[in-house]
Parts: sequence; C-alpha cells; structure tokens
Amino acid sequence: MPRNTPLHLAVMLGHKECAHLLLAHNAPVKVKNAQGWSPLAEAISYGDRQMISALLRKLKQQSRESVEEKRPRLLKALKELGDFYLELHWDFQSWVPLLSRILPSDACKIHKQGINIRLDTTLIDFTDMKCQRGDLSFIFNGDAAPSESFVVLDNEQKVYQRIHHEESEMETEEEVDILMSSDIYSATLSTKSITFTRAQTGWLFREDKTERVGNFLADFYLVNGLVLESRKRREHLSEEDILRNKAIMESLSKGGNLMEQNFEPVRRQSLTPPSPNTISWEEYISAESGKAPHLGRELVCKESKKTFKATIAMSQEFPLGIESLLNVLEVIAPFKHFNKLREFVQMKLPPGFPVKLDIPVFPTITATVTFQEFRYDEFDDSIFTIPDDYKEDPSRFPDL
Repeated sequence: MPRNTPLHLAVMLGHKECAHLLLAHNAPVKVKNAQGWSPLAEAISYGDRQMISALLRKLKQQSRESVEEKRPRLLKALKELGDFYLELHWDFQSWVPLLSRILPSDACKIHKQGINIRLDTTLIDFTDMKCQRGDLSFIFNGDAAPSESFVVLDNEQKVYQRIHHEESEMETEEEVDILMSSDIYSATLSTKSITFTRAQTGWLFREDKTERVGNFLADFYLVNGLVLESRKRREHLSEEDILRNKAIMESLSKGGNLMEQNFEPVRRQSLTPPSPNTISWEEYISAESGKAPHLGRELVCKESKKTFKATIAMSQEFPLGIESLLNVLEVIAPFKHFNKLREFVQMKLPPGFPVKLDIPVFPTITATVTFQEFRYDEFDDSIFTIPDDYKEDPSRFPDL
C-alpha cells in the first residue's frame, strides 16, 4: 500500500482545488494508504461536506466503470460454463449472546443458464447494523443492456425493481449525512501467516477427518493464523453523535429495528477545519516507512485484532472449479456477504472445492457457508423473466 496518494494528501490538508483537479483526472478513490484508510475516510475526518460528496460520487462512478470493464470477460466465462443449479446455506454465529439470538440463516438457490443467473434468497442485506429479511429473487440477464440487466423481485409484494447504479442527488446527500454522523470503519482480513492443517478425529486412534457435506465427500482442514484487523475512527463525531449511535446499537442487539429508531439522518454542516499542519515536507518524506506523521484532524482511533479459529472442508468430487465459482459470485456481488465469500475463496486453499467454510464477516460475527447441492441441469427460460403479474416499484429497495 502506498504511504499516501496525492488525493489523500490534498484531502487531509484541505487543498480543495487540488483535490477537485485530481478527481477530474480520475484519481483512484478506493485506494488505501499504509494505515488502511481511503481518501473518503480522510475526507469524513476533515469534515468538509462538499469534498465528501465529490469523493463519494467519484467512488461510485469508478465502481460502475470497473464493473463495465469486467463485464465482457465475465459474460464469456459464464457462457463457457455448463448450466447448473447450486444451493448454498449461510448460518451466522456470534460469541456475543444477545447478538446470536437475532442472527439470520439463509438458503440461497442459484440457477445458471447461458449468460443468465437467478438467485433466490430470504436474506436481503446483512451489515453490522441490521439484517433485512424477505422472499427475493435477483435476476441477471446478460443479453440485456447494462442498465436493464439486473432486476430484483419481491415475491411477497409481487413487485420488481431494476437495479440502476445511478443514484439520485437526494440519495447521495443522505449517504453523506450518514457518513458524517457514523464511525469511520476499516476491517482487513490478514491472510499473510495463514496455514492449513488436516483436522483429526477419534480419541484413541487419531486419523484425518473426512466426512460427507451434502452430496460430496470432503477432507476437513483447520485454518490457522486468520486475523481480522479492525479500526474505528471518531474524531469527526460530537458527544451527541456517539451517544445516539450507542443507543441505536443497544436497541438493535435487543431485537429492535432501525425503523423504530426514527433514524432520520439530519442534514450535516461542514465541520470547522482542523488546525493547520506544522509538519514540513522534508519531515514528511524522511519519516520511516509505515510511520509517516498524520496530517489532518487529530486521530481518535480504536484498533482491535481478533484471531479466528476456522474450519474448511475441501472436496475433490465437486463438479465446479473455484475460478468458475468466482465468476458467478462476481455477477451477484451486490451482496456484502457474498463479497466476503469471494475474498475468502481467492486465498490459496488446499486442493479441491470449499464445500463448507467459516468466514469472519465482522469482528463479532462468523458465517458458516455450506454448499449443499450441485447439479448440471436445464431450466425453463421463464424463471429468468419478470412474471406478468408483478408491478414495477422503483423505490422498493432504497439501499440497492
């Protein structure tokens, strides 16, 4: 990771014209510095509303462009893959007693035919603040124009919404309000020192553990050295913000939901800029690697490291390869929990396909993902189309 990109520096020092010039020339917004913070995180800390808004818009634009760039490669990979039905289960657990009571589980059913994918799920979204339930189907139609290719069906309400990645001015401004009133959070799964050892079974005579997972015989491994490093920053928050956020979290852990909180983000004003930095350019560039002096508002940061004990079951019998799975996951990546699965299976795993694995999703929450069933199959084209009796509701899922 670079120490700081020019965009990081412009934002931290409050050089707005310079930051806007860099954005106009498409400076990357997603890139992190050596401490794991993006320019957007630094803009939230600095507290200039206009700057946060400009970075957020550019980040979304760059994400859309990145998706469009990958699209031809993904469609080619999908076309080459046989048509199949895949069922996987998610079970979320936590060592926090109250939290474990409200955590969801979910069965996902995936149909893939040609360059079309349908995903049926009961879990809409899962973050550390909330989980949303429903009976939903996501349909990806690879032949359609990019703006028309992704549709979500609400099978209970019989409505559908096309997922356009363009957001309205109001949605972006509301997101800025939420960013300005919440902790800045960064979590990285460190896999540098990860190792796999065969799991053992038996009391007296120990032997390698091999069991069936769904229809597949699998070898079980222990995952060692998996560390989730998380950091929270709140130098931009007032005492009132901190108390309100704490009250929301406590209510959620007791089974409340965000709607009951009157969680209406208040329109936030820019903060008073931090005191000007007295660090000279010479001091900055001569600092040791990883120890660059901090620029911008004085940090209020809490760090935690948690080592996870995880198990993974690898099957040589599973008909799909990891690369193929990654291609499918990339198409259905609007889900945060699917992104975590994709990150995890990109590691160098033992031989075979991961039919069962534990993934740290948040510092207090782990998901066990099990691939229950897989078969090559053909389907009726109608399952990849919107039913005639469903009505369009463009605002059914404001978060998507």
